[in-house]
Amino acid sequence: MNRTKRKIFETSMNLFATKGYDATSIEEITSVVGVAKGTLYYHFSSKEEIFTFLVEEGMKLLQNSIQIKIANAHTLASKIKAILLIEIKVMKKYEDFMTIVLSQVLGKEPRNLTCRKYVFEYIDLIEKIINESVKNR
Repeated sequence: MNRTKRKIFETSMNLFATKGYDATSIEEITSVVGVAKGTLYYHFSSKEEIFTFLVEEGMKLLQNSIQIKIANAHTLASKIKAILLIEIKVMKKYEDFMTIVLSQVLGKEPRNLTCRKYVFEYIDLIEKIINESVKNR
C-alpha cells in the first residue's frame, strides 16, 4: 500500500470510528489527509469503497494473525489461548477498526452487510479451529 493510500486508509478509519460513517464526508477525508479529491478518487472510487477496503484489510489481518499464532499450538487449550491473546491485541491496537465493524454490523446498507459477512466468516474460522481440535483429540 503506497503512502497516500495508507494515509487515506488511516484517516478514514479514525474519522469513521470517531464521527461515524454517515457523518464523515469525502471532503473531510481529503482535507485531513491533505490531498485533492482527484487523488482520493485515484485510489478509491467512493466512501463505500474506502469502508469496504478498511474492513477487508482489518479482517484479513485478524484472521492471518490467528492462523499464524495457532500454527504452533497443539492442544485445544493452547489454541483458544492463542486466539484470545490475538483478539485482545487487535482490540487494543486497532480499537478504531473494532469500533467501526461492531457499530456497522446491524442494518441493511451495503456496509452493514459487508461487516456482517466478515464477522460471520471470522466466527466460522474460530468454530472450524475448535471443531478440528476437538476431533483430533
